[in-house]
Amino acid sequence: MFPVTSLLNEDFVDPTVIERYQLRFSTLPGGSMSLPNGPGQANLTYAFKRRPMKGIIFLCIAVATAACLFASTIPASGQGGGEAAPIYGIKIPPGYRDWKFVSVAHEEGNLHSIGAVLANDVAFQAFRDGKLPYPDGSIIAALHYKHSPSAENDKVFGDPQSFVAGAPTNVQFMVKDSVKYASTGGWGYAHFDADGKPGTEAALKSCAPCHAKASRDAVFTKYAP
Repeated sequence: MFPVTSLLNEDFVDPTVIERYQLRFSTLPGGSMSLPNGPGQANLTYAFKRRPMKGIIFLCIAVATAACLFASTIPASGQGGGEAAPIYGIKIPPGYRDWKFVSVAHEEGNLHSIGAVLANDVAFQAFRDGKLPYPDGSIIAALHYKHSPSAENDKVFGDPQSFVAGAPTNVQFMVKDSVKYASTGGWGYAHFDADGKPGTEAALKSCAPCHAKASRDAVFTKYAP
């Protein structure tokens, strides 16, 4: 739970965009407010039958586990706030777990990661319409989990073929503000470990150079209809 005033946090979104969002709250005993989703509803499960996964969430995660760009009970619930990530000053946006689905990606190597990409309304519209560059106020989130085999599912399928989202590893954000982040192509970056702790300054310094290699306004992810 968090005060409604915390939604108006200029650290992660242009205030001119806030009015575009309509968030629904539930009144709890004592008059407190809470987003309708809960930690128990924050699980994503994927089952793959030996099919190669193509596409990349944010290419930076392939450089190093902590490089560039979710999360424990607090981040997984979609509640924002907390400590800001270094360099860009971005905090976890409240309600991000209710954002729209964009795509998934599977990273191997030393990562063994499965991830889901979500976008706020502004970014999602740009993804769907193929609009470039992304407008100010766009926020893209990448939820990363361990890519874990499922013995439970394999018993049903009869073969060792099922993999699911395991323990959360980190959550990463890209925030578009062409003025505030002019020196990094208009994008700010943030990384939060599974316990909600921000990534290091050294790790975040690799984000902008990495994303500069992407041909779609620093975004590697493609919209999956």
